[in-house]
Amino acid sequence: MNSPPASASSPPVLNIANVLTVVRLLLVPVFLVALFVDDGHSVAWRLVAAGVFAVAAITDRLDGQLARSRGLVTDFGAVADPIADKALTGAAWVGLSLLALMPWWVTIVIIGREVAITLLRFWVIRHGVIAASRGGKAKTFVQSLAIGLYVLPLEELLGPSSTLTGLRWAVLGLALVLTVVTGADYVVRAVKLRRAARTAVHDEVP
Repeated sequence: MNSPPASASSPPVLNIANVLTVVRLLLVPVFLVALFVDDGHSVAWRLVAAGVFAVAAITDRLDGQLARSRGLVTDFGAVADPIADKALTGAAWVGLSLLALMPWWVTIVIIGREVAITLLRFWVIRHGVIAASRGGKAKTFVQSLAIGLYVLPLEELLGPSSTLTGLRWAVLGLALVLTVVTGADYVVRAVKLRRAARTAVHDEVP
């Protein structure tokens, strides 16, 4: 006798993808503590901070892949994942600026963009979800790369170098361009989504 088919159920909140998200969130204060040891002048602790940031950034990629490939997408993960992402990168930008390793205007532009896009998501959320674009994923990667280059004590390890300075600014400049361009693209897509939703509602009215 065949057993009845199992009913579809939601994935458990306690799963590997959500655990990685929580780990990333917990690594944020660890990263900041390591970064601020000796006011950022400790080579060893800067290396630790860079390592912690790298591990946290890797979990950002892994948790999403695992959630999608194993059917582990949950409401908790949908909320916690972006919070963990913003907490990690936001802490890094602010921390670097507090240590005078990053200009404040860069931090303000990048964090301002993230806050604006978050508010925009709430503005359109009842009309639908705007999927992450390739540009958005590239933005996240290049931002993480830029943060890593500034967290690493490269001058102390390799000595002052105009090539190193140029590389950092080139990567940071690309991160800024992607930040602004993808932000503008998100605004355009959000406006189109709102217009499409309004048009659909208008067409349904008898």
